[in-house]
Amino acid sequence: MLLRFGEGQGVALLEIEISLCFSQQRTSFRPMNSSILSGITFVFPLASLIATHADTVDDYIQKQMQKQHIPGLTLAVVKDGVLEKASAYGLANVELNVPTRTDTIFQIQSITKTFTASAIMLLVEEGKLSLTDKISEHLAGLPESWKDVTVRHLLTHTSGIKDFINEPVMDLRLDILPGDVIRALHEKPLNFQPGEKYAYSNTGYHLLAMIIREITGQYWGEFLQERIFDPLGMNDTRVISHAEIITNRASGYLWERDRLQNGRYIAATVLGYAGGGLRSTVLDLAKWDAALCSDKILKPATLEQMWTRAELNDGSKAGYGFGWGIGTHQGRRLISHTGSHMTGFKSAMARFVDDKVTVIVFTNQRGADQMAIATGVAAHYIPALKPSAAAD
Repeated sequence: MLLRFGEGQGVALLEIEISLCFSQQRTSFRPMNSSILSGITFVFPLASLIATHADTVDDYIQKQMQKQHIPGLTLAVVKDGVLEKASAYGLANVELNVPTRTDTIFQIQSITKTFTASAIMLLVEEGKLSLTDKISEHLAGLPESWKDVTVRHLLTHTSGIKDFINEPVMDLRLDILPGDVIRALHEKPLNFQPGEKYAYSNTGYHLLAMIIREITGQYWGEFLQERIFDPLGMNDTRVISHAEIITNRASGYLWERDRLQNGRYIAATVLGYAGGGLRSTVLDLAKWDAALCSDKILKPATLEQMWTRAELNDGSKAGYGFGWGIGTHQGRRLISHTGSHMTGFKSAMARFVDDKVTVIVFTNQRGADQMAIATGVAAHYIPALKPSAAAD
């Protein structure tokens, strides 16, 4: 398949040759070689910088970027297991006038949770961990009030433990050690008893990374690289680092007081935590989507468990599973996650599983409505959907 990426807000055009080879097996698609989507190759010859007509999705994206003051955006659409569209629009770095590319690296923020939850489920599959384990079985020095919190509670945001980022109990501009989060929360009461309610808490995924370290001896990012990123050929997906030289890294921005500003500074050890600390490309997340349609990483039964709404103590259901939001959009089943950060990034991965359409959107403007854009794009591929009012 040869895709020519349409011009967006003055962006130089890029022609990318994408070679995909899939074979259908029931409802999932898997590549015929050993590494999912490893057949993707990129060609950026000077001769490829030629003009093409933008399609309706390009028109839609450019309209949203202008409306929402988004400097740069990358997009991938996967349909029936095939990379249907990969496009880049606008600027990755405004100050240096650097255009985005489909291999531009963005902070994906809380989409990271889909990977951390998968790491935990790999350990569950191997019998090294149980969802019903009390977290005190794996971590020392926890508050007494956490004694009934289980691994399942952390995965599903039903632990009642305060969110160290959104209910700040420490200065996020200062570097921390993993145990500092526990110490900062030690005297703080739970927001509710474990399993009583659903309340999004990044602390839970920080603690899951500590459990991964205790069980495997590896930091969570090392475990993910060995067990997920390398096997899938996700070569641009790693833990965020301030110090590392990262080619094609996007800069983050905020739209405040009617002007664009640089994103806020967050300490490296806070930024690179297991609830939101990964950076990636839309092409790498297309590989992740392909893996989720196969048994390449996790067993199908495990994935179904992750994509089941959590049950609360009173028998009601939360709109979240293990690292994924579970719901519907205009009556279509949607498994998704978004990411947002004050450093200036918004991301969305929307998987319309029954329609076999996945839309991945990365932006470098914290105020963007990334999910509205993703569902608006999906409406171009799923006839039953109509663009939401928020994205019109």
